[in-house]
Amino acid sequence: MFEGLRKKWKVSPIRLFLILLTFAIGGSTAGYLAKKVMTLLDVESGILWTILYIVVVTLLWPISVIVISLLTGQFLFFKGYLKRMATRMKIMKEDS
Repeated sequence: MFEGLRKKWKVSPIRLFLILLTFAIGGSTAGYLAKKVMTLLDVESGILWTILYIVVVTLLWPISVIVISLLTGQFLFFKGYLKRMATRMKIMKEDS
């Protein structure tokens, strides 16, 4: 599995480790910050809380990953990754 990712992304084993580390820390950070935001919104548990939590995590994740990528030295990878993701989601034009 990891070898497939390494070949797909055309990175060295060390860069693959840093990329996966960035994904892990960025995702955990987004989840942690989303819980803090949910506390501020004072929404009770239930379906509304779950929906809002998913929306907040979805909005915070790219920001978290970009900040962490600066610390791990993988900013260019994640800049391209997020741009490709946005293009696939039709948020940005392909030739931007």
